[in-house]
Amino acid sequence: MTTVQIQLPDELAHDAQAAGLLTPEAIERLLRDQLKKQAGQSLRDIWARLPREELTPEIEQMIHEEVEAARAERRRRASS
Repeated sequence: MTTVQIQLPDELAHDAQAAGLLTPEAIERLLRDQLKKQAGQSLRDIWARLPREELTPEIEQMIHEEVEAARAERRRRASS
């Protein structure tokens, strides 16, 4: 387990504390959510750079299956 110390403006720290956002669980959830968003954006950026004419229906199906598998795994972990 790692301990992290941060500096925040007083008003932000007060508001975050009042909202229950400074607990270890809340911070972990916020960080995990942000990491997922960044990973998703990276995939969208890669997808946008791919030449469209090279994506065959088979490749699109493979991508769809991988996305569905990742979503199923995420749901499985969330329900554990």
